[in-house]
Amino acid sequence: MPPPVDIVKVAIEWPGANAQLIEMDQKRALSSIIREVCDGWSLSGSEQFALRYADGPQLYITEQSRSEIKNGTILRLAISPARAARQLLERIQSHGIDARLEALKELAKLSADPTFAAEFINMEGIGTLARLVESGTHFGEMLAFTLTAFLELMDHSIVSWDLISLSFIKQIAGYVNQPMVDVSILQRSLAILESMVLNSHSLYHRVAQEITVGQLIGHLQVSNQEIQTYAIALINALFLKAPEDRRQEEYTNPLEQPLTEMASTLAQKHLRSIILNHVIRGNRPIKAEMAHQLYVLQVLTFNLLEERMMTKMDPNDQAQRDIIFELRRIAFDGENDPTGTEKRKAMYTKDYKMLGFTNHVNPATDFTQTPPGMLALDNMLYLAKVHQDTYIRIVLENSSREDKHECPFGRCAIELTRMLCEILQVGELPNEGCNDYHPMFFTHDRAWEEFFCVCIQLLNKTWKEMRATAEDFNKVMQVVREQITRALAMKPSSLDQLKNKLRGLNYSEILRLRQSERMSQDDFQSPPIIELRERIQPEILELIKQQRLNRLCEGSCFRKLGNRRRQEKFWFCRLSLNHKVLHYGDLDESPQGEVPFELLSDKIPVSDIKSVVTGKDCPHMKEKSALKQNKEVLELAFSVLYDPDETLNFVAPNKYEYCIWTDGLCALLGREMGSDLTRSDLDTLISMEMKLRLLDLENITIPEAPPPVPKEPSSYNFTYNYS
Repeated sequence: MPPPVDIVKVAIEWPGANAQLIEMDQKRALSSIIREVCDGWSLSGSEQFALRYADGPQLYITEQSRSEIKNGTILRLAISPARAARQLLERIQSHGIDARLEALKELAKLSADPTFAAEFINMEGIGTLARLVESGTHFGEMLAFTLTAFLELMDHSIVSWDLISLSFIKQIAGYVNQPMVDVSILQRSLAILESMVLNSHSLYHRVAQEITVGQLIGHLQVSNQEIQTYAIALINALFLKAPEDRRQEEYTNPLEQPLTEMASTLAQKHLRSIILNHVIRGNRPIKAEMAHQLYVLQVLTFNLLEERMMTKMDPNDQAQRDIIFELRRIAFDGENDPTGTEKRKAMYTKDYKMLGFTNHVNPATDFTQTPPGMLALDNMLYLAKVHQDTYIRIVLENSSREDKHECPFGRCAIELTRMLCEILQVGELPNEGCNDYHPMFFTHDRAWEEFFCVCIQLLNKTWKEMRATAEDFNKVMQVVREQITRALAMKPSSLDQLKNKLRGLNYSEILRLRQSERMSQDDFQSPPIIELRERIQPEILELIKQQRLNRLCEGSCFRKLGNRRRQEKFWFCRLSLNHKVLHYGDLDESPQGEVPFELLSDKIPVSDIKSVVTGKDCPHMKEKSALKQNKEVLELAFSVLYDPDETLNFVAPNKYEYCIWTDGLCALLGREMGSDLTRSDLDTLISMEMKLRLLDLENITIPEAPPPVPKEPSSYNFTYNYS
């Protein structure tokens, strides 16, 4: 007979005594259980004690969290959170240096526990730590532990960051500005400033007054990548929370970068070159967190273009109309305008037609659609001013053609700008967990404009290779999009490398790649082939199922996302070899190989699993809706629902692991594997199997229907006589 679901068998330890093995009734009050445990060791004052996990983070167990206790868990009897907080607070304020250091060290560990944190904060513990920092009398390890505890406590969001005093901010900023400060102190100081900026609008202004982006440049030139990461994270935070009027201003000249003090510092060649030379091209491989911060910086920099992208052109604005006149003047070498108004108007109309605008009479109307708005005009003017020879060549070689194959420069430039905004997601917030940065955008001060110039030349070249006409405009743009996205996927390290990649992706190569991909995906549609496919499919599905289950048996590492991404923790989950139990447990760091079952303390019988949910249906995604979980994290989330009303929540590290685990869990439950990876694997394997089985039929036409049965012969005299 199985044990009751409300009973869990645990071991409870106490220093210097034998462990107690008890059956914990989850319906019974926790205080009553603690009293019974204390009686077993003859300890009085049970209200002064609490239970904690003996392994892992060693969190306190409360009435709210006790449901997470599993059979076989090892617990530890410890002093209660309130008593521990009170004792630590007293020791922190003692005069003994050694006692204070040990207390701060212990506090730094305990502060990650939400139960302890609440008690310590209620005793004005954060104010005590802040005063210790403000006094300026703590140094070295003592200061590092103080800052660690402060940051952990604030991360529980129990108290508001707005309560932080200006003197505290000045002291923390002082540590960042000091040339020779301890690495651990610098890390925590940068992290505290980042949290201040991200969590408080008022503190942004205070921090911005104490710390400038220029002062952070020195921290990007060190050999410690963690310090570099924290520094870029603070730059990103300052940039992200900067008021709109400080982040971007109206253009006074379209060739001048639309940046305030904050953004112009980001655009400075000095900062860009330091990031390029000391971070991207440094001697150490880029870690995941650094890649994420570079991606965030890239996104925020491109988002400076959003205002121009969403600004419509005013056809009555003379300054804006002058830009179009300048494009005409550069293209046609300032030809003398005719004196008559009608003649001048006719010439302008002709020139605007040769420039490729849709509206030949008033091309300003071509820039009224957003996106790309005025950003397209800015790109065109940059090309005309900075790459004048290229601009004139593109315009003139197309305006002189009379065979209807001319490439309309104006229309193409506008559509290309809109396409590049979509590809690079201009105006969208960074995705948590995304590391998709492009090194080449850090190699030039005007990377966006130079990228446009490379792509407009590609578009003109592809147009000629396709011998396109105006009716083929959309087809050409589709090919160009494919060329650009394929080249970006190769992660070129410079704009010159991008040009080389695009040179290899000409129209003929795109056709070849499409044909190759189509051949690998297409199936013959004749009835015999369809029947063969139907016979093969169950075998292939079983093969995929076994592969998924084998991968679950190997296990995967998952990340626990907290308030601050860099302080991430890991946990591992794997399926038992008999496919009957899911084993999981916390890890201190990401494992390099397979984690043995002995290290995974928790488990779930597969028979208890009721269902698997994904995306918005996951409990941990519903809980974090207020934090505006981004689309990418949502697409990687899934949860296992099991008896009695419990959940195990996952966020996969990537789409591949997401598909492997959702497929494997569905296979365990006897349900259909419906991921994109399964469909892709199924198509690939069936295609390969069918080609192998049909090798003898190559170049033989397979009939759509069976051949007709011939008429009966007039006689059967041709039959063989065996006698």
